[in-house]
Amino acid sequence: MSNSSKQKKLGIILGKAPVVPVMVIEDVNHAVPLARALVKGGLPVLEITLRTEAAFDAIKAILDEVEGAVVGVGTILTTKQLNKADKLGCAFGVSPGSTGRLLGAADDVKMPFLPGGVTATEVMALLEWGYEFQKFFPAEPAGGTRALASLAAPIPEVKFCPTGGITVESAASYLALPNVVTVGGSWMLPKKLVAEGSWEAITLLAREASKLKG
Repeated sequence: MSNSSKQKKLGIILGKAPVVPVMVIEDVNHAVPLARALVKGGLPVLEITLRTEAAFDAIKAILDEVEGAVVGVGTILTTKQLNKADKLGCAFGVSPGSTGRLLGAADDVKMPFLPGGVTATEVMALLEWGYEFQKFFPAEPAGGTRALASLAAPIPEVKFCPTGGITVESAASYLALPNVVTVGGSWMLPKKLVAEGSWEAITLLAREASKLKG
């Protein structure tokens, strides 16, 4: 599949919901009920980050057991991680930035890839590689909505998924921008609720997030 085709597929995935939950799973036993709670609340597109030892086991469990989940893998930093995520059958991969080696490897995998771009130079370089969809990270420290709005006029071809520091209060202002397709966040899965197994409470938070509009 060409990168152009994969980017079109990624655009459809990112357009499924206004928010992509960014999941840091410490305990693999939480993976399935947490994913089910989020999907039930109307947030089917999930980004499971590779920041814990349980990450890949959690990803496999969700892929195997959670109907309706569109499973993405975040914090991909190496080609080894990229290839492993692809072999597991993940729907997409996400990186906070990009390197030539990683982009080259992304051309050879089946799943679409969402690399990170922040500056105009980074965004233009990724566009040259064919990436119409990019992650904007870390969103708030990198300038937030003002920075993204500034990129919209000169580089309208690129649509972003901003992630990093976004809250339920600020999400709508991001979604109102013409170059934002969805936002990444973790406010709907507080650590306390996850530790307690309060899945219904998480479903309610997810349902609120699923109704966000710009």
